[in-house]
Amino acid sequence: MIYIGLTGWGDHYSLYPNQTKGKDKLPEYSSHFPVVEVDASFYAVQPARNTLKWVKETPGNFRFVVKAYQGMTGHQRGDIPFVTKAEMFQAFKDSLKPFQDANKLAMVLFQFPPWFDCKKANVDYLRYCKQMMGDIPVALEFRHQSWFSDAYRDNTLSFMKQEGWIHSIADEPQAGDGSIPIVPVTTNGNMTLVRMHGRNVHGWNKPNGTDTNWREVRYLYKYNRKELLEWKNRIINLSKDTNHIIVLFNNNSGGDAAGNAKEFQKMLGIEYDGLSPRQLNLF
Repeated sequence: MIYIGLTGWGDHYSLYPNQTKGKDKLPEYSSHFPVVEVDASFYAVQPARNTLKWVKETPGNFRFVVKAYQGMTGHQRGDIPFVTKAEMFQAFKDSLKPFQDANKLAMVLFQFPPWFDCKKANVDYLRYCKQMMGDIPVALEFRHQSWFSDAYRDNTLSFMKQEGWIHSIADEPQAGDGSIPIVPVTTNGNMTLVRMHGRNVHGWNKPNGTDTNWREVRYLYKYNRKELLEWKNRIINLSKDTNHIIVLFNNNSGGDAAGNAKEFQKMLGIEYDGLSPRQLNLF
C-alpha cells in the first residue's frame, strides 16, 4: 500500500474552502489524504488533549507520522524541560498513547540535524533511542552526508536493518555536508518512509550572518513532471521490498506540496477509500 500525504495540515491553503478556521483544517485535510506528519511534536511534547482531538477528527484508517521531540534528536540548543533523558523519552511515549489506542500511529520519525555525523558516539546514541522507544515503529532520517559516504553507506544501511529502523528516504537539495543523497533502499520489510523536501539548493543551507526568511524559503520548490516520474519508478521498485510506503511532501514554502502530492497520486493511479467527507465551497 502506498500512502501519500503532507507534512503538517495548517499551511496548505489550496486544500481548504475560504474562511476555514485552523481548528477545522485537520478534518478537511483528511478528506484529501490518508496520512499526515505531525510537526508540533518536534517543538514540544504534546498534551493528551491535542492528540485525542486529532484522533477524533480523522477517519478510522487515517495514520499519523509523529516527529520526534527536538530534545531527543539534539536540535534543541537551550534547556530541555526534563530532568533526565529517560523522563523525556517516557513523556514523549506517553503522548503517543491516543494514537496507539486508535491504531493511528504509523511511526515516529527521528530526523537528526546536519551536525549529527557518522561517528561511534552517535551510533551508540541511535542504539539508545531505539532501546528507549521499545516496540514503537521508528524511522530514521539523516542530514549529514557522512552516513551515506562511500566509506559508511553499506554499514549505515546494515545497521538500520539490524536495529529495526525504518529508512526515511529523503529527496532534498545536494548542498554539501548538511544534505544527503537519494538512497532508495528499504531497511524494513513492513514500512518505508519517503520525504520530499524539494531541491532548492540556494535556500537549503542557512545563509551566514542572516536569518531573514530562511525557513520560509528553504522548502520553496515545485517538482516537475519528470522528477515525479523518476520517483514513480523508485516507489514501484521499493514496493517490491516493503509492504507499505508513506510518501510525504514537504515542499510547501510556496504552497506546492499539496498540488505535487495530488499529481503524484494521479501518476500512481491511486484512489483512497475511507477519507473524511469533503466540505462544499459554495461561495
